[in-house]
Amino acid sequence: MEIQGVLEKNRPGYRKLPGTTLKDGAGRITYTPSSPELLPDLMGDLERFINDYALFDADPLVKMALIHHQFESIHPFYDGNGRTGRIINVLYLVKEGLLDIPVLYMSRAIVRTKADYYHLLQSVRETGNWEDWVIYILDTVKRTAAEGITTIQAIKSLQMNYKHRIRKAHRFYSQDLINNLFSHPYTKIAFVERDLKVSRLTATKYLDQLVTDGFLRKRKLGRNNYYINEPLFKILTGEAPPIDES
Repeated sequence: MEIQGVLEKNRPGYRKLPGTTLKDGAGRITYTPSSPELLPDLMGDLERFINDYALFDADPLVKMALIHHQFESIHPFYDGNGRTGRIINVLYLVKEGLLDIPVLYMSRAIVRTKADYYHLLQSVRETGNWEDWVIYILDTVKRTAAEGITTIQAIKSLQMNYKHRIRKAHRFYSQDLINNLFSHPYTKIAFVERDLKVSRLTATKYLDQLVTDGFLRKRKLGRNNYYINEPLFKILTGEAPPIDES
């Protein structure tokens, strides 16, 4: 409930009404989520399945696929079930020691293959076709992990590129400045003041010089100026070509 509450910015708990029915192209109901009165017991069973290895001692990736299917079928909340389920996937892999931190962003891959995702969810319900569902989830993990490695390598290359060029061009270069520019796709004067422990005037001077040199793009929103690291933004959104480190 805590995860869903953070996502939706409210805490209604388990739904008290029937879940949204799923329909096929002809308008026929293909799946109806569990009745509200069953949710506490169903979620309790799922929690035990997640934590009690004696119930099903299998490879964590396979077990994650089963957990995700069960959670989405229970559909315990009014909203945010999909996002909550995908976060549970990542946290389960952290719990099982397959990830040090929750960085496996599976949502993008699932959204790209949404038709397959829903078809295979329903196939398990109708025919017990667990094998294709598990293979789909394993393939999603594989593709997401590969994309994550590519993204990390691209960010590292861009960071080194900025580091060498800024150090060569400006005496105000510091590792704290580089860290600031790569903590988020944008920075602000106040962030530079805080991280570099400089005055507002000095922070403004540094950022405006980086804009002039093409490292950042300045954009005013309301009363604040934002300094956008566009190459980093493009990497994070999958738009960027590889960085030339020369």
